[in-house]
Amino acid sequence: MELPASEPDRQTAAHLHGVLAELKCREPIFHHPEFGTSREDFERATAPDFWETGASGQRYSREFVWATLEQRRLAAEQGRPEEDPWETSDFQLREIASDTYLLTYTLRQDDRLTRRLTVWKRTANDWTILYHQGTVVAS
Repeated sequence: MELPASEPDRQTAAHLHGVLAELKCREPIFHHPEFGTSREDFERATAPDFWETGASGQRYSREFVWATLEQRRLAAEQGRPEEDPWETSDFQLREIASDTYLLTYTLRQDDRLTRRLTVWKRTANDWTILYHQGTVVAS
């Protein structure tokens, strides 16, 4: 199938397919309890200077993201889980520096469609998130 002229070729290089498989199962970030839900888990998973740009365009600090996740966790423990159905697709990965990867994908949450980007760094023990961004796809 031929891509429209405006669309980039987003093929993941064959030698990155294993890394792509590892990272796909971690997205969307902070939605996989198997990777931990504690403050310690969050700090281990994010770089000290981690920040994100939300789909609204607002920038969020690491501390703000943690506070939001903690509020969600406490609400769920009190029997008030936040409904957050999502579906990911269209993953692509490229290596941007040694052991540092740019992962992009599409996220559908009900009627909202966003393009997502996460910068991941492979460390000696695990993966660290350096940056995350969401961009709403205009309808």
